Amino acid sequence: MSLARRGRSIAVTGFLLAGAIGIISSTQTWLTVERADAGEAILVPGASALPLLAPLSLAVLALGLALSISGRVVRLVFGVLAAATALFLGWTTLQLLTSEPLGAVAPTVTETTGLAGSAAIADVVAGIEVSAWPYATLVGWVVLLLAAGVVLFTWRGWKSGGRRYRTDAAHEAHSAGPVDAIDSWDDLSRGTDPTR
Repeated sequence: MSLARRGRSIAVTGFLLAGAIGIISSTQTWLTVERADAGEAILVPGASALPLLAPLSLAVLALGLALSISGRVVRLVFGVLAAATALFLGWTTLQLLTSEPLGAVAPTVTETTGLAGSAAIADVVAGIEVSAWPYATLVGWVVLLLAAGVVLFTWRGWKSGGRRYRTDAAHEAHSAGPVDAIDSWDDLSRGTDPTR
């Protein structure tokens, strides 16, 4: 089976997988702050290190679910939105991994110690250890980018989705004329009342 024929299932699976990784990761410890004052280490979850992680991961999950029933133009828009989200979250996660994440731990350090301001926080922080969760999340954003690429590459070849959720205009035109017993039975099967 070609990529064009399986595009919808591959894309939906990729969206849901990336969104699930993001949501799970947002609750896990991303950074561990070692304190210079010999206090207990401060654990910084993903949602604190990257505040947009949880809401955008939920949005990716919603896009994945909506993608399964979307029409032609909407699926193209969803592909573009998913690609933009993957690039944004991938870039911010990569920045957190490649630079000293003092800004990412500052809100949690302030909440724990009561100290505010970059100088005071820098005095408290002896070191920051990065866990495996940001790397796993980065893989999730790569999966999302690839899934968005599948959408953008194959969206024209998908069968129309969501027909069961729309009213069929041809059926409405047909039901405007005389109705026999078979048409009434078909109307009942579709969930409409033929007596109206």
